Amino acid sequence: MASDSESSDVTPDDQHEHLRPEGTEPLARIAVDYTPDACRHAPESGEIHVTYDHRGGARWRSRSRFLPGGAVAAAVRAPAGDTAGLNYNLYLSSLEGSGDMDEIDFEFLGNEKRAVQTNFFVAGRGGREAVHELPFDSSDGFHHYAVAWGAEAIEWRVDGEMIRREERRDGEPWPEKPMFLYASFWDASGVDEGRWTGTYHGRDAPYVCSYRDVRVPVALSAKEEEEEEE
Repeated sequence: MASDSESSDVTPDDQHEHLRPEGTEPLARIAVDYTPDACRHAPESGEIHVTYDHRGGARWRSRSRFLPGGAVAAAVRAPAGDTAGLNYNLYLSSLEGSGDMDEIDFEFLGNEKRAVQTNFFVAGRGGREAVHELPFDSSDGFHHYAVAWGAEAIEWRVDGEMIRREERRDGEPWPEKPMFLYASFWDASGVDEGRWTGTYHGRDAPYVCSYRDVRVPVALSAKEEEEEEE
């Protein structure tokens, strides 16, 4: 397992401009929805480390929702070792667990370190999955993942290269609800009888998924601005 201290190493590639999409700012504050002792946030370095072990995993999120018309981004290093069965991710959702949620995903499937799945949901309905091969092992180092989400299109980018673009079609539903930025780390062995992520063995636990330079849109939704003020 890679240690947290290794994640603070900065290479020249991490300074590429695509790490900071226009109209974004660093995510300064997070909320942890469960197992807070398995999630370590270091605001001074902009790093978040989520551990999966005997406690299970954890889920963190932004404290505010964001409107369409912006981008979210982060450098992510997948956990090392045999991660079969595990799911770790970066995604937008109007409210995790809600039956009518809008959502836009990057999901890493633990049985395949050289692929990432994208998907989006509208009013709780998904079924728009696509799996993309990666030209690298996602646990070897930090790589950059970004989603640009607007009223007419969604774009997913990896290390600055667009891997998927979905354009809105007349009459078809579209994700329009304000969304939080989320990330979680969990055992997905039970999904589709283990065919999705494989079966969890845990032989290399504890596992650490690391995030840094997390970027979110500058503007909040009016509703969330009011809540923040309260």
